[in-house]
Amino acid sequence: MLREGVFYEGVIVVLRIEHLTKRYASKVAAADINLHIQSGEIYGFIGHNGAGKTTVIKSCCGLLKFDEGEVYIDGISVKNEPIECKKRIAYLPDNPDLYEYLSGMKYLNFVADVYGIPTTERRERIDRYAAMLELTGDLGQPISSYSHGMKQKLAVISALIHNPKLIIMDEPFVGLDPVASHLLKGIMRQICDEGGAIFFSTHVLEVAEKLCDKVAIIRKGRIVANGTMEEIKGDSSLEEVFLELTENPENKVGGANA
Repeated sequence: MLREGVFYEGVIVVLRIEHLTKRYASKVAAADINLHIQSGEIYGFIGHNGAGKTTVIKSCCGLLKFDEGEVYIDGISVKNEPIECKKRIAYLPDNPDLYEYLSGMKYLNFVADVYGIPTTERRERIDRYAAMLELTGDLGQPISSYSHGMKQKLAVISALIHNPKLIIMDEPFVGLDPVASHLLKGIMRQICDEGGAIFFSTHVLEVAEKLCDKVAIIRKGRIVANGTMEEIKGDSSLEEVFLELTENPENKVGGANA
């Protein structure tokens, strides 16, 4: 049973990134990153390829050791209690590795076994999300026969099967057709409406502008803007702001890192 959310500065903060820094030899991939993702928020993380999005995301998931700072999931330190943190999150990489010799249903039951999900609960969640993503009729087929989009849908269902408080996604819309993208957006909003939180990276600005409650823009490992969509955009489009900030990083918006 997941515990209640942790209050920080008067709000329920599911993910708290404090002064996160990650270096690869002499290269700084992420520099003094500070972000707070609250319960009920869809938080977009945008930047060019190589800007540092995946480094930050993998650090938050406990998949990458960072050099300085802290990451807290539901008030728990990723550094000190990584297993407890992983029980509370779901991570969806941009190209998920699945056991392709299994059928879709056997794979989902395997994931549910890992998390110790009771039979009744797993069936309800599998049925619910498979129907929403229009995958029900294909769960008996081997994953090796799935298209990329079908594999992405299966990965989404597996990520949701333990009812995580926080879902972290790396470019979740890559390879999805328009129908699947629309369905995934609906699921993301529903999860947040039910008290969850989502932190996802994307380079598709139109998706971020329409879907996100808040966004952060990263350039060369540093946050150059973060805040609500209204705070970031003003009277401009997100594309205009993004291009201005990534071309002229001395211009910062919202609570950007110094």
